[in-house]
Amino acid sequence: MHPLLVEGLTDAVGFMGGVLIAYLLGKLVGFDPLAQGYDGSAIGGILMAGIGGGLGLQGARRWRASRRKKED
Repeated sequence: MHPLLVEGLTDAVGFMGGVLIAYLLGKLVGFDPLAQGYDGSAIGGILMAGIGGGLGLQGARRWRASRRKKED
């Protein structure tokens, strides 16, 4: 498989996985990024989803880098 395709797919899976986990955790503590208006609950949910997506993306990149080191 082409290396850039692998990079794009793993980045997408990491980002979406991080957003999903953050969304579910946010719902557990009372944040809802899909709530109407921009109250505290919506802003907190949007913030959590953004942070979760970033953490998921970084996790995917670290995973890919660790696999690259094992192959070398």
